[in-house]
Amino acid sequence: MTEHATPIREADLDLIKRIIPHRYPFLLIDKVRDIVINESCVGIKCVTNSEPHFQGHFPDMPIMPGVMIIEAMAQTSGVLVGLSMDLVDKQAKVFFMGVDAVKFRRKVVPGDVLELNVRAVRGGGRVWKFEGRATVDGHLATEATFTAMFDVPKA
Repeated sequence: MTEHATPIREADLDLIKRIIPHRYPFLLIDKVRDIVINESCVGIKCVTNSEPHFQGHFPDMPIMPGVMIIEAMAQTSGVLVGLSMDLVDKQAKVFFMGVDAVKFRRKVVPGDVLELNVRAVRGGGRVWKFEGRATVDGHLATEATFTAMFDVPKA
């Protein structure tokens, strides 16, 4: 990025797909906003009743699985790293290395808008560590610390 370039503050679905490899039904974020390169961002996930995991989790009481919330946090952090390291259109892969200090505070159900606040604790190379907080209407749903490795194919 040149010195005079306007920093990207938001990523729509098209840009997200150019950064991370996930696709339906496993692409779990709709947009990313409030992007601060190398630092933080907020992913948005509009939770709908038509998502495949709700058929079995649970048929009479649909609740978004906690692991899917953590995955959505990780995808949000993948967009942050992709923009921070200029990985747009580079077919980078992202791999979990660890998930720690996970706490689930409230159910996430169809109709909720999940805000995925991620903050880089350590990064700059292939391995990054993040703190994540998922909220609905300002109420904490999930929090976790996680580490991921980014693999970029050689040109």
